[in-house]
Amino acid sequence: QVQLVESGGGLVQAGGSLRLSCAASGRTFSSYTVGWFRQAPGKEREFVAAITWSGATYYANSVKGRFTISRDNAKNTVYLQMTSLKPEDTAVYYCAGCEACYVGDTGAPHYDYWGQGTQVTVST
Repeated sequence: QVQLVESGGGLVQAGGSLRLSCAASGRTFSSYTVGWFRQAPGKEREFVAAITWSGATYYANSVKGRFTISRDNAKNTVYLQMTSLKPEDTAVYYCAGCEACYVGDTGAPHYDYWGQGTQVTVST
């Protein structure tokens, strides 16, 4: 069993930056693919970025070049560094763990464990 806890969300002006953290419990977390997803009001949950146990990464086109996903397996933590934020990035951001995903698995149903989410609001 893996438990995930996100932190780092908040209110930021357009063009600003935030770093989200996803802290995990569970001794096998380092072997999981971890993804970030987001859900805006009235919209479906969408894939943002993912990272495998070996560090391979994959990004949605909408965030490529602005967001960076990374992980520190010694700390059981995955990060999402977000820069050049836009109002359309406003959403609840969730991290999720997958035991058997490859980095290009962008479908939420593929993921086994989910955090509770953290709100990111980008103002104009």
